[in-house]
Amino acid sequence: MVMLASLPQPKTEAPDSELCWVLVERVASSTPFRRAARLRELLLYVSRCLLKDGRDKIHENEIGAAVFDRPADYDTNIDPIVRVNATELRKRIETYFDAEGLNETIIMEIPRGGYTPVFRYRPVQALPPAVDTPIPVLVPIPPSPETSAEAAPVSEHQHWMFAGQIVAGAMLIVLAAGCLFFWGQYRALHRSLYAWQDQPSVSAFWSEIFSASPDTDVVVADASFGLLQDLSKMNFPLNDYLNHSYVGGIKANKDLDTDTHAALNRIVAWNLESQDDIKLARRLLALDPLGKNMHFYSARDYMPDLIKRDNVVLIGGLLSNPWDELYEGRMNFTAIFDSNGLISVKNRAPAAGEQTIYTQTGSVGYCVIAYLPNPDHNGIVLLIEGTSAEATEAAGDFLLSEDELASFKKTLHRQKLPYFEVLLKVSSVRNTPLTAVIEAYRTYPDLH
Repeated sequence: MVMLASLPQPKTEAPDSELCWVLVERVASSTPFRRAARLRELLLYVSRCLLKDGRDKIHENEIGAAVFDRPADYDTNIDPIVRVNATELRKRIETYFDAEGLNETIIMEIPRGGYTPVFRYRPVQALPPAVDTPIPVLVPIPPSPETSAEAAPVSEHQHWMFAGQIVAGAMLIVLAAGCLFFWGQYRALHRSLYAWQDQPSVSAFWSEIFSASPDTDVVVADASFGLLQDLSKMNFPLNDYLNHSYVGGIKANKDLDTDTHAALNRIVAWNLESQDDIKLARRLLALDPLGKNMHFYSARDYMPDLIKRDNVVLIGGLLSNPWDELYEGRMNFTAIFDSNGLISVKNRAPAAGEQTIYTQTGSVGYCVIAYLPNPDHNGIVLLIEGTSAEATEAAGDFLLSEDELASFKKTLHRQKLPYFEVLLKVSSVRNTPLTAVIEAYRTYPDLH
């Protein structure tokens, strides 16, 4: 007889608000939120609105003003900071309940399309049925003295047992062969997806990056921001970019005529991205084809908490990717823009035989690649600043080429690449392959 184990019935009533608030405080102090002050503040704010103030509707403008210091009437279509942070918040809440909060009896979530938390009891896991049917045990019976000299006839039962053992053995062989086949298929698929791991220098370089931090963020430039500064002849630091005060700065510029102001107001609402940057980003994201550890961001959607925690690849110069500001102060080679929109590379401390300024021409461009530790030295940053589309493409070739990286290590007489800066000179002639050579470089072994 089979007996079913009794199952506790799941609770259907809503959890007590005080218990929910205690849960929120545990979540806010957990590992996923330990170094994410703004996300922690966002979590506490929306939870307080529901649990303390009894409000079931929380508006995006309100959150932007209360948590992210935006004006009360700011345009959420132009500034998506609340939506971007809410997406990251949902991920971290899910991470908590999958790890530290695995034994929580109450769970919370923030459904997409809104910002109001939902609390519910965790579903009870069903217990396996208890079975009291005894399991038969086969015990071999030794032959009797009377039949020891002569083999006893095989009974029908023993015959079927013997046949069953043969079938079971054959099934095990088939199963083992199937496992070996699928393992071979898996290995072949893995090698095709991660072919770069078979290139020693490429594998060593990128494995060093991926081991520095679990996640790597690829951040492409905000071409709209670069265009705004170019047309307005104004420059804005990263802080103005993050809090959107640059919009007010442009509006307050009395030197701009009415038509220019109208054009700039339209550009503010755009989120343009360079196709050359996107192409390079795709090449780098292909290193993680399943998308588990590499993530794509526009500079406009990126967040300070991430750059302190993750590895990051910054594509684009300071004019259009203001996140470069965090690193350019300690770089020797930096991309600069003149009043005519021409992009050059400045060499702050020229060595013997080097130029102070490297200026692009019709067929020659330059690209700066900087490989440095992130601000808290718990991750790695790659900065890529090209003066042209061809120069940006050459950066991808350098970072993903076994020959290029192996040759660079040989030049440095090192088995492992230290932190470095490389200035590539890129020549492009129509209908011929790109040629790129290392014009100058700097290494920083002491930063490790």
